[in-house]
Amino acid sequence: MSSDCIFCKIVNGTIPARKIYEDDQVVAFHDIHPQTPVHALVIPKRHIVCLDDLRDEDRTMAGHLLERVAHVARELGVAAEGYRTLINTREHGGQEVDHLHIHILGGRRVGPMVCR
Repeated sequence: MSSDCIFCKIVNGTIPARKIYEDDQVVAFHDIHPQTPVHALVIPKRHIVCLDDLRDEDRTMAGHLLERVAHVARELGVAAEGYRTLINTREHGGQEVDHLHIHILGGRRVGPMVCR
C-alpha cells in the first residue's frame, strides 16, 4: 500500500467508492468522472504503479485481474454488446493515478481509437 495513493485509500476504505466487485486480490468500482454511460475501474489491491511494473511473480494476479475485468463487464451488462478496456501507462500514456488500473468503457458504441 502507498499511503498517498488514492486507489490504495479506496482499497483500505479511507476513501469511499461505489464498489461493484471485491475479492482478496482486486477491487472494481465506478469511475467518478465517467467517459461513457458505463465506466468502471478494476485495480489490484496491492500497489503496483503501472503495467510496466508487473513482474514474473505477478502473473497469477494479473491473469485474475483480467478475468475479473470480463466478470465485471458481464455484471454491468455491457459484455453482450461490447466494451472497451483501457490501460494507461505512465505520463505519456495518459496515466493519471499511479496505481495500475483497467478502465471498462461501455453502454454505447465507442468510436475507433485515433492516435495522432
